[in-house]
Amino acid sequence: MTLKGRTLFITGASRGIGLAIGKRAAADGANIVIAAKTTDPNPKLPGTIYSAAEEIRAAGGQALPLAVDIRDEEGVLAAVAKAVQEFGGIDVLVNNASAISLTDTEHTPMKRYDLMNGINARGTYLCTQACLPQLQKAAGAGRNAHVLNMSPPLSMKQHWFAPHTAYTMAKYGMSMCTLGHSGEFAKYGIAVNSLWPRTAIATAALQMIPGVDLNLCRKPEILADAAYFILTSDAKTTTGNFFIDDELLAKHGVTDLEQYSVKPGTRKFIPDFFVD
Repeated sequence: MTLKGRTLFITGASRGIGLAIGKRAAADGANIVIAAKTTDPNPKLPGTIYSAAEEIRAAGGQALPLAVDIRDEEGVLAAVAKAVQEFGGIDVLVNNASAISLTDTEHTPMKRYDLMNGINARGTYLCTQACLPQLQKAAGAGRNAHVLNMSPPLSMKQHWFAPHTAYTMAKYGMSMCTLGHSGEFAKYGIAVNSLWPRTAIATAALQMIPGVDLNLCRKPEILADAAYFILTSDAKTTTGNFFIDDELLAKHGVTDLEQYSVKPGTRKFIPDFFVD
């Protein structure tokens, strides 16, 4: 099974993990809807929806760059309508857009709390709701409909909450969508899964966090390859899972992960959050 001719609606796909997933699907000849906010170049945060579209086309896919703030219901619904107009439907939704602030309660302004929960939890729910009619049609037509949330396994342990309660709530909100929607959408044949990295991933967002050594991270391509295995699996039998990238790759025979190291030869990586 490949993604040739499939249409993927990917939030936050102007750079990083979302773009990497889009390019991996584009290599099959997929259609990629780039739903992200960045339209103008920023020297501190490289990548726009238009530069991402160029990269996706160069990788072999079709691209539709759309300026979308996933906190805006009307904007999301309009983007879905444009995607359907351009490509005829939506087969896959990747909820990748996310906001992060690793701050404790004392140092988390409510504006930042609202941003994280508005993008991560609410944005994931909204985009899933907006794409659902198209995903139902795709599943009914045998087009292997998937929703993939870039969120961690649920672990109700204090040490994952205490240092940054607001961020953890926001990310777990995405994972709760996986838990609930996988059960809710099973009757339609729509798969809903989560994917999360074992190690920190070198992205532009990570560079904004002081003290992070990107040489101790892996590249976004490890998640792109893991996502590809999920999105090409049978939606009727692969649903409700909280996948970890290296474990999933190993199940598919990929055990040499050297290609994903930012610095070749690295043996000790920065661990990501939420993996016990």
